Amino acid sequence: MRVQKPKGTVDILPDQSGSWQKVEETARNFFNRANYREIRTPSFENYEIFARSSGDSSEIVEKQMYDFDDKGGRHIALRPEGTAGVVRAYVEDKMYAPEVVKPFNVFYMESTFRYERPQAGRQREFHQIGVESFGSSNSLSDVQTIMMGHDLLGELGVKNYQLHINTLGNEQVRQDYHDALVNYFTPLKDELSEDSQRRLRDNPLRILDSKDERDKKFLPKAPKIREFLDDDSKANFEAILKMLDQLGIDYVIDDDLVRGLDYYTGIIFEFMVEDKSLWESATTILGGGRYDHLVEEFNGPATPAVGFGIGEERLMLVLEKQNPALFEKRGIDFFITNIGDGTAQKAIEIARSLRNQGFEADFDVNQKKLKNQFKKADREGAKYVITLGEKELANGVLNIKRLADGKTIDLSLEDLNNMTKIMDELKD
Repeated sequence: MRVQKPKGTVDILPDQSGSWQKVEETARNFFNRANYREIRTPSFENYEIFARSSGDSSEIVEKQMYDFDDKGGRHIALRPEGTAGVVRAYVEDKMYAPEVVKPFNVFYMESTFRYERPQAGRQREFHQIGVESFGSSNSLSDVQTIMMGHDLLGELGVKNYQLHINTLGNEQVRQDYHDALVNYFTPLKDELSEDSQRRLRDNPLRILDSKDERDKKFLPKAPKIREFLDDDSKANFEAILKMLDQLGIDYVIDDDLVRGLDYYTGIIFEFMVEDKSLWESATTILGGGRYDHLVEEFNGPATPAVGFGIGEERLMLVLEKQNPALFEKRGIDFFITNIGDGTAQKAIEIARSLRNQGFEADFDVNQKKLKNQFKKADREGAKYVITLGEKELANGVLNIKRLADGKTIDLSLEDLNNMTKIMDELKD
């Protein structure tokens, strides 16, 4: 039997996983500094959780979702995005209770699944980093969320990214805009793609996000949602833009930006990267917006909310090009070489002591010849090599060598208990 991974999945091997860890550690520290705390939800949920949040007629539900009946006959789906599971947890675990501090701010890092054509930066199993904030309708909450997305990309070393922003107004604005789009596209129906003909019936806003050339030629003259904004929606949008201006966050007002999920209300945004070496056109790596009614859809109390999600695979592609230092192999701190009777036990004890002090340390469990041990130290990218032989063991004195320039010092076995001090002595 040929053993291979399913189409649309990848193995992240040890020589790659370090870069993923750096990105996730950076994001985790960034979110914690903003007083966001991690939430972990199941990889699969009851089917209706995603059907209700994404919209029964959405492309995600109709074409991309992995769903099945389990052995108990329950209709189950693998999560295609992160927000729905978080909202379900917010309602089920009563995070709306008065004793829970509001806004309730969380972040997540998780695998998501969609049956779609594998491509650069997107597989059928992909990884999403996201934040959600529940409990504030103030425009400050929108601005903070956008600011966090902007600043996180900068901290990671992403270049050439630009904020695209739009608003969907309120329910009445969206209904008026819906009717205007129906009136505009209906006479053109026969010239639209099959998908957009269906979208015209179910959700005409989705036509604006079409990548099909048959549809794109009609988009420039399509009605713009800003033409239908009421005074409150205009004031809210302008207030958000003003604060972004004051924060020095550049943006483009994008009339065609609608986002691919049905639950969005109010402000929506995407951060797009222009990099011709990766994609022909600017590509979204972070997107989100406000969704003030999704908690109610899940039978929770009326709760305003806003958040964003990052496609980690796309982000890694960008960082590999734009911040290659992130992908440099760091190597370990110490490699302990040993030769002679009784030295193997001491080598493992030294490794243990160094690890307990917070250093990365290794030794040769196969106990090969000393020459081969030094070769392994070099392959592991060790910064320092500690040499231990029978003579050193008998005298209680070790030699430590810095591989970068060959500088060496002798130290006692007792010195190993305070290795941080020894490292200071090795510094030039």
